[in-house]
Amino acid sequence: MIMRILGEGQYDIADEHLEQLNHLDTALQKPADASDEMAFASALSALLDAVRSLGTPLPNETITPSDLVLPDETTSLPQVRDLLSDEGLIPG
Repeated sequence: MIMRILGEGQYDIADEHLEQLNHLDTALQKPADASDEMAFASALSALLDAVRSLGTPLPNETITPSDLVLPDETTSLPQVRDLLSDEGLIPG
């Protein structure tokens, strides 16, 4: 799966890491629902850090459609709340 972090780049994520990322995505949903901005910022940072560490960065010159686009760390809680579905940011 190709994931893009807005303003940063794309990462190729192996299927074996999706469960871990979904767990972090669920952890992001809870503070977003509770409007807990501090916990939300921490959870978003943890999710993005995991994408960076588990994924393989794609070269900037590689043009590939992203399967999923994630907000960057400066995205506000209300903006991310608009992106969240029943499955969070990461479906599955």
